[in-house]
Amino acid sequence: MNPFPASNLILAVAFVVCLATLACGALLAVLSARLIRSVCGLAICSLGLAGLYYFLHSPFLALMEILIYIGAVCVTIVFAIMLAEPDEPAADPLAGKWLWGSLGLGVAATIFGGMGWLGTHGPWPASTVGDGSLKAVGRALLTTYSLAFELISLALLVAILGALAIARTGRTKP
Repeated sequence: MNPFPASNLILAVAFVVCLATLACGALLAVLSARLIRSVCGLAICSLGLAGLYYFLHSPFLALMEILIYIGAVCVTIVFAIMLAEPDEPAADPLAGKWLWGSLGLGVAATIFGGMGWLGTHGPWPASTVGDGSLKAVGRALLTTYSLAFELISLALLVAILGALAIARTGRTKP
């Protein structure tokens, strides 16, 4: 007997909130014309992804998602934007934006709806990868996934250097 009958409903609502946060953050990051709003969208998307990691019983990865992407990458990009003092983009005419936006929203809704239907009606059981403990994740990162771990650290290094390059070129305005 379940001591709290609404717990499954609360978990389902929290999962949908994480998915909505992820999708809205990704749309804001991609569709925004201003760079600072795109960075905010990236941070919101990272929060939603951290929530999904938590639902996958991996709180360590959820915490690392928040620390690395929001604490390092987003903050570095914001510092680069603040140092570069970019010009405000010219206002784009609204002609065609609603058409392409609604078309993209329809395609995204179709893809997410199909994936949701397939996930709920599929014949496969959910498999467990591991226990998700810090020791198991550390062992996997340093043995099985060492190349991927190094490539991710290289991507972070490139992001930091790119942010510094943007900040440096922003200071030398003619």
